[in-house]
Amino acid sequence: MAKIDQHGAAPKGAMTRGRKVKILATLGPASRSPEMIEKLLRAGADAFRVNMSHGDHETHAETIAAIRAVEKAIGRPVGILCDLQGPKLRVGQFAGGKAVIRHGSHFTLDRNPAPGDETRVCLPHPELFGVLEKGQRLLIDDGKLRLKVIRASEDAILCSAEVGGVISDRKGVNVPDAVVPVPALTEKDRRDLAFAVQHGADWIALSFVQRPEDVAEARRLMGGYGALMAKIEKPAAIDRLDEIIELADAIMVARGDLGVELNPEEVPPLQKMIVAATRRSGKPVVVATQMLESMIESPAPTRAEVSDVANAVYDGADAVMLSAETASGAWPVEAVTIMDRIASQVERDPGYRQQVSFAEVLPDHTTADALAQACASIIQTVAISGVIVFTGSGSTARRVARERPAAPMLVLTPSQKIARRLALLWGAHAVTTKDIGSFEEMIAKGKRMALRHGFGVAGSKLVTLAGVPFGTPGSTNLLHVVTLTGDELSRHASQSTS
Repeated sequence: MAKIDQHGAAPKGAMTRGRKVKILATLGPASRSPEMIEKLLRAGADAFRVNMSHGDHETHAETIAAIRAVEKAIGRPVGILCDLQGPKLRVGQFAGGKAVIRHGSHFTLDRNPAPGDETRVCLPHPELFGVLEKGQRLLIDDGKLRLKVIRASEDAILCSAEVGGVISDRKGVNVPDAVVPVPALTEKDRRDLAFAVQHGADWIALSFVQRPEDVAEARRLMGGYGALMAKIEKPAAIDRLDEIIELADAIMVARGDLGVELNPEEVPPLQKMIVAATRRSGKPVVVATQMLESMIESPAPTRAEVSDVANAVYDGADAVMLSAETASGAWPVEAVTIMDRIASQVERDPGYRQQVSFAEVLPDHTTADALAQACASIIQTVAISGVIVFTGSGSTARRVARERPAAPMLVLTPSQKIARRLALLWGAHAVTTKDIGSFEEMIAKGKRMALRHGFGVAGSKLVTLAGVPFGTPGSTNLLHVVTLTGDELSRHASQSTS
């Protein structure tokens, strides 16, 4: 067992974070070796994203196994998120591989499989032909080319090129002005989802969600295993955001496609709105895409990127995500290190508490929510060094985190899968431990674990939350304030050295 030093601080190997916002790092060719995974964890990563859009199942299985091996070696629960590709719409192929669409010219998308040219190309998605209307937009290649519908029939969509340029084989198509009648889960996604469940993914991210029914379908296929994160990257999802939040376990603000389908200036206020709405629900919210994009090639971020990460932290996001920066970039460890430094600096800002509490969070009419709110109020009144939460399902930890308390939160759970899932929850340091059976055992274990993980010293006060009868999920009905004594610190230090 690791030693606690004379000041009661956690040992370096315990990896107790000083910050509350979490870092989700994507693994790929540059970072999926066990050695690099450990470096990323020690640099500040809390959970890892496996992007199912790239690679095969064999490679993903090796990556997940490597994460679990490092997790076991380090002794810290690590969350794994498998991100499904979703129904990406694409044009067909061109004679010669590409063509040039002139500005202001007419261009037709049709159902003819013949190779395309500068006047037309096949659009192998018959479901689009029945829903597009005059005046609606089609965005090609992440918005580099912009078409406006002149006339649409069951066989052809005639467009004018508002922004022309080079178009090549299989470029993506975004349809921002219509709800596209395609399922959120393709056949590939269904296979990938089954793989993720089989290999013990803690989170599954659903791409291109348009309606709550998409979330319900994915949840049905998951069969009660794992947690579901809905990615908000379609304007249609904004119109039914509250329903989607209610059905999902977490939300991701996926700014890539959202930024393509909306005007750039519309994305920042929407990001804030989505973060605030998800925070009110008490569910985790992740801000993703291009956060430190320049660090794919550069060892240092731009000032604008630093501000972007800082703003997400100020808004109270549960986690910030790195994509290509860690998956394929030249500086993966540096990207995590800098993101950790940015978040830590923001949380040290005296104005952070006011900023992070901007979203009004009203408790539900339950005992558990009332106690979570009372916990936050006690922390504002009394000098509290930590909150100790005993939970079997994670719900009490989510309720406490929703209040964004000033004190750090130590979550004690008998469930390894819950501890891993909480790797994306704001402020939660989760530890897997045996369940408790009595009030006295709860107090003793809470104090012992607080000392072990650096949540207090002699004289520190802790708030403890749990449910009676113990071991019954969803029964949070107990709040207790305890004080650590010098005798307890000495006894724990003695046990640590034995």
